[in-house]
Amino acid sequence: MTGSKITRRQALGAAAALGTLAIGRPTHAATAFTPAPALLDAARKEGKLLLYGASFTEVLTETIQSFNKRFPFIRVELTRLPGGQLFTRVQTEAASGKLLADVVEHSDRGLMQGIEDIFANYTPPNGSDYLPSALVSPKFWPTTTAGWCISYNTELVKNPPKNWMDLTKPEYGNGMIGQVIGPSGGTTWTRVMFERLVLGEDYWARQAATKPRLYPSGAPLSDSLIRGEVSIAPLVHNIASQKKRDGAPIENFFPPEGIPVIPYASGIPKTAKNVNAAKLFMDWLLSEEGQTHLIRDQGNLTSLKIWPIQPVGLDPAKHKMWIPEFKPFQELYKPWLEEWNKTYGYRQ
Repeated sequence: MTGSKITRRQALGAAAALGTLAIGRPTHAATAFTPAPALLDAARKEGKLLLYGASFTEVLTETIQSFNKRFPFIRVELTRLPGGQLFTRVQTEAASGKLLADVVEHSDRGLMQGIEDIFANYTPPNGSDYLPSALVSPKFWPTTTAGWCISYNTELVKNPPKNWMDLTKPEYGNGMIGQVIGPSGGTTWTRVMFERLVLGEDYWARQAATKPRLYPSGAPLSDSLIRGEVSIAPLVHNIASQKKRDGAPIENFFPPEGIPVIPYASGIPKTAKNVNAAKLFMDWLLSEEGQTHLIRDQGNLTSLKIWPIQPVGLDPAKHKMWIPEFKPFQELYKPWLEEWNKTYGYRQ
């Protein structure tokens, strides 16, 4: 399949396969996490673990701190890299027999599935509570489920956009909008895919006509938004909400047309030296207690079938969560990103 041969019918066919899920799922009070005594004792003896992560450093650090409030005897060392660099590092270390990570957390399920043979079988105690659509392998679990929002600088934008389609308006042109490049990784590919399938085949062209500024990832884009170098930006909500919480002059909202959602893929390598500490960390993070932390404190969503709490800023009657089916997520990646690059004038 090439970019020039993709038709509207093909796109709509793929969209029909993807589906959307109403975000207003049932909620109930979170159950406190209670690890098995044997696992707790074994993890305590190990006393440490090494986490490789693709999330923002601030987000991962907060999660580690929350975990250590419950389990202070586990020292968590963090190696944070952008998605592409992290995948290359994991591949390279594994090929040389020197993979150091005890847990790997990645935003691109497709990349992770391609190396699933280096990961151990693992299922959390509440594995059956997770949406099947968020799982691509029994070895990987959506510890983090991120969602896209639109953010704007409140000191610079007095007539803010109200939805995704507003980002095509000429009034927001000439560099007011910042965009993360499509090829930056699975998180942004999910947003790009959503734009074409849900907002329309011509959305990229209409949005590119506003001449947005392009950024390699969400970290520099969010900083640029705060500094006023751009005024409006689609961002992953976990970093946008954190910036606002820390006093940045920004406002964030979930657009009514839908929320592109990225279930991460986290797993434990077969070579993990601190496998019990790794299981304790994963079990806690995937528990209702851990997911409550990610929703309440970081602005994430969740792939649990039943929400432990309702995320702030979501209207169950209005917002929908859009999770791409895995097969088209993989098959459309290369041809559609080639089109995206051409449309936005981006050269890798």
